[in-house]
Amino acid sequence: MISILVVDDDPFVRQGLADMIATDDQLSVVAHASDGADAVRVVRSRDIDVVLMDIRMPTMDGIEATRRIAAMPSRPRILVLTTFDLDQHVYSALAAGADGFLLKETPPAEILRAVHIVAAGGSMLHPGAARALIDRFHQQTAESAQAAAERIARLTPRETQVLERVARGDSNADIAERLSMRESTVKAHVSRILTALEVSNRVQAALVARDAQLLGESG
Repeated sequence: MISILVVDDDPFVRQGLADMIATDDQLSVVAHASDGADAVRVVRSRDIDVVLMDIRMPTMDGIEATRRIAAMPSRPRILVLTTFDLDQHVYSALAAGADGFLLKETPPAEILRAVHIVAAGGSMLHPGAARALIDRFHQQTAESAQAAAERIARLTPRETQVLERVARGDSNADIAERLSMRESTVKAHVSRILTALEVSNRVQAALVARDAQLLGESG
């Protein structure tokens, strides 16, 4: 059974999500939270597999809550639900460690599918959307550039090639075709890259690549 924490400041939204999740016998809402601070407290005290996280909330917003939860050992997966599309808030949530995002207007069946995918270690974010978010909102600093270079030095040459393609917004299938690899091998490389760079998703990995100026001019 996949345990879920629903986080939203609107009690009607929380109940609606809980009712929807109850239709899937492999999922169970074990806790609710009305703001980010409450969500952090719940995660510290309960065994949670997936957090459905709103962004705009009082006391502590979903971005700060995501950052704090993502930093925890054995932390749950985080799926952001928002009324906004590719905006600064979504970028900030993903950069903070969210494993994907969906619009609140997403059909229930797709939200349930997303929960399963994220719980299994996957990501609910189209690679092209990740590239668009980074192109639009990311700002490099001297400190981030130095830290990124140090992290990338941990990678093998092949892993660095894969990271470059991730930063360009390629899917695993695209990378496999371009670098003449099996898709399963690419997936394994991406997993090792995330671990080596100490990040939790492809957006964060792409940010490291951008900060280290890993991308050249060629496509």
